[in-house]
Amino acid sequence: MRRLHSKFTSTLIATSLILLTPVTHHTLAAPLPLNHDTALRIEPLNWWADMHHSQLQLMVYGKNIAKAKVSITADGVAVKGVETTENPNYLFINLDTQGAKAQTFQLTFDQAGEAQISVAYDLLKRDKGSAERLGFSNKDVIYLITPDRFANGDPGNDNHPDMIERADRSNPGGRHGGDIQGIINSLDYLADLGVTQLWINPLTENNQGEYSYHGYSVTDHYRIDPRFGSNQDYRQLALKAQEKGIGVIADVVVNHIGSNHWWMQDLPTNDWVNRPSSPLANGKDNAKALTFTSHRRTTLQDPYSVDKDTQEFTDGWFVESMPDLNQRQPLLANYLIQNSIWWVEHGHLSGIREDTYSYADKAFLVDWTQAIMAEYPHFNIVGEEWTGNPITISYWQKGKNNKDGYRSALPSLMDFPLYETLLKALSEEEGWSEGLIRLYEFLANDVVYADPTQLVLFEGNHDTNRLYSLLGDNLALTKMALAYVLTSNRIPQIFYGSEILMQSPTRDRNDGITRSDFPGGWQDDAISVFDNKGLSEDQASMLSFTRSLLNYRKQAGFIHNGGLRHYVPQDGVYVQMRCAKQDCSDKARLMVVYNKNDKPVTLPLARYRDLLASAGSARDVISGETVALGKTLTLNGQGVTLLAIEETN
Repeated sequence: MRRLHSKFTSTLIATSLILLTPVTHHTLAAPLPLNHDTALRIEPLNWWADMHHSQLQLMVYGKNIAKAKVSITADGVAVKGVETTENPNYLFINLDTQGAKAQTFQLTFDQAGEAQISVAYDLLKRDKGSAERLGFSNKDVIYLITPDRFANGDPGNDNHPDMIERADRSNPGGRHGGDIQGIINSLDYLADLGVTQLWINPLTENNQGEYSYHGYSVTDHYRIDPRFGSNQDYRQLALKAQEKGIGVIADVVVNHIGSNHWWMQDLPTNDWVNRPSSPLANGKDNAKALTFTSHRRTTLQDPYSVDKDTQEFTDGWFVESMPDLNQRQPLLANYLIQNSIWWVEHGHLSGIREDTYSYADKAFLVDWTQAIMAEYPHFNIVGEEWTGNPITISYWQKGKNNKDGYRSALPSLMDFPLYETLLKALSEEEGWSEGLIRLYEFLANDVVYADPTQLVLFEGNHDTNRLYSLLGDNLALTKMALAYVLTSNRIPQIFYGSEILMQSPTRDRNDGITRSDFPGGWQDDAISVFDNKGLSEDQASMLSFTRSLLNYRKQAGFIHNGGLRHYVPQDGVYVQMRCAKQDCSDKARLMVVYNKNDKPVTLPLARYRDLLASAGSARDVISGETVALGKTLTLNGQGVTLLAIEETN
C-alpha cells in the first residue's frame, strides 16, 4: 500500500466490548457502546488450548482498572503477573495456559471501594490439524479481491448504525456494498476459474469518515467490519472455500492504524504511537502527525545511512488518518503478535499478506514472523516491499545472510522488480537492450535471493493500474503477461477482474476506478461475469484463456516445483521451458513461446532440441490441438503459445 488520500471529520466510536455488572458473569458478546462505568474490554476475545503461544497476555480496558486486584478460577491456567502503564484505564494480565484443557474460566477484578467484577473467558478447543495447516505455495494461484468492490451478497449490511461512512456506489472512493457473503456466493465461479487461494484486502473494522472501503485503517483489531459481515461470517467463508479447494489469505497491517481506532482517545501508553503531535486525541479525524514517513526504505540497509534518516522512514506516518504504531513498545508488540495468531486460528487461514512490511520496526518483524511460523510451521507469509530493486527485496527474505547481521524470518515477498520489468518488456519496442531481453537478463538477479521461487509474482494489485490498460488495451500482450506470471518459477497472483480485461486510467493513480465493481456482483448489473452475460468478444476470450491456463497449471506439478530454462530472445521471440527436475535433465514438459511480432513467424526448432529432445508433437494448452514439432514452428502473430510436451515424447 502506498500513500492514500484521506480527510476525515467524524468522531470515534468504540466497539467490541464486554458489558459487566457487579458479580454477574458474562461471556464475550456482540459489540456494545463504550461506557467506562459499566464496561470492560478484554482482548484477545478468547484463546485456545494446546497453543504453542501458551503464554497469553490479556489487554483489559476499563475505568481505573489498573487499580484492581486480579484473581482467577481455572483448571490449569495461572496468572503469572500483571502489568500497568501510565494510563490507569489499562491492565495487562499475563496468563500461563500451557497444559490447560479447553474450558471457560473466571477472571475476577476486585477494586477497593468498588463492586467486584467477574468475567468468563473462553479457552477453546483447537480445530483438528490446526497447527499442521498448509500455507499457500507454488502450487497455488492467488486471486486478490477488494471485498467492497467484488460482490454484494447482503445489501442489508451496506450501512450500519455504528459506522460513520454510508454506502454510495456512485462515488469511486466510497463504499459500494461488497461483502463476505458476496465472496461466498462466488466460490463456484472462483473454483471453476482455477483459483486456489483468495487474498482479500483487510476486512477488519475501518470506521473512518472517508475511503473506509479499502480496509487499511483498522479501528478495531478484533472485529470484522459489520458492513462486510461478522467474525463468524469470515470463518464460514474460509471453511466453505476449503470445501472447494480454496484457501484464504488475510491482509494484515502492523505498521499503522486508523485515526478513529478506539485507542486514539485513550492511548495505553505514551509511546504507543510514533511521533504524534499535541494534542493527538482530539476525537476527530484530523489528528496531525509530527512527521510523515520519507518512504526512503533503503535507509534500513544502506551501510552509509544515518539514524535520523532511518527514523524518518520507519516512524513517520503514512497520512494524517493513519497513526504510525511503535512496535518497539513491548506490550504493543505482543498485542500485534497475538492478534495475528488469533485471526489465523479463528479464521482458518492459509496465509498472511503483510502490508507495508519494511515500515514497521525490523526487529519486531522478526519476532512477529517467528511467532506465527512457530505456531504454524507449514504456514506462509508474504510481505509487501514496494521497490524495483531486487537487492532491497532480498534483504527481507528468510535465509538471506545480510552483511549487517540482520536475519529475516519472512518466507516470501511480493516480486515488484520482476512485475515492473514484465510491463516494460511488453510495452516497449524490441531493441538491443529493450523489450523481451529485459525479462531474460533480469532473471539473472535471482542470484541475490535466498529463494526466488518463494516470491509472489503478480500482474497487478489494488495499488497498481490495470494490466490491460497499461498494455495499451492490447489483448495479445495481456495474455502474454498473464502467461508469464502463471508459468514462471514464482508463486502467481492475479487481481480480480484481470480475467475480463477490467480497465483503469494509466496516468498517476486513481484507486477508486482501478478497484471498480466486478461486473455481476450487484443484482442489477447489466454485465455479469458470473452469468456470462454481456461480455465483449475480447473479454470472453480472455476469460476462457485464463480459465484454461489456471486449470492446466493446477495439475502441472512441474510448474509448481520444477526447473526453468530460457533462451536469449531473438527477433522478438522469447522461449522458456519448464521441466520436472530443477536441472532440466529430464527434458522439457512445457514450452512457452512469447512472440511480439505483429505478423506470423516461422521459428526454427533446432536451437531448442537440447530440451525438446526427440519430441515430435505437443498439445496446445489453450486450444487442446496437437501441434507438430518438426524442423519449424509457426507462430500466429503477436501472442503466447503454450505447448505441453507429454512424458512419452
